[in-house]
Amino acid sequence: MKVTHDPETDMLYIEFEDRPSLESFELYDGIVVDLDANEHVVGIEIEDASKKLNVEEFRAALERRPAARPA
Repeated sequence: MKVTHDPETDMLYIEFEDRPSLESFELYDGIVVDLDANEHVVGIEIEDASKKLNVEEFRAALERRPAARPA
């Protein structure tokens, strides 16, 4: 998982898989889910991220989580 934040656009992107997104849909206002060719979630985009959450605390919390083990 990779988390990036662009302070200029205030866009936070959570990438779950390094695959191209072929389809996107807005889950909630300003929350966009990206899907691959098999309709698996590859990422989530959060618009106006700093208005919805503390970006630095969110990133730090994700970095503290242990890596997921393969199933």
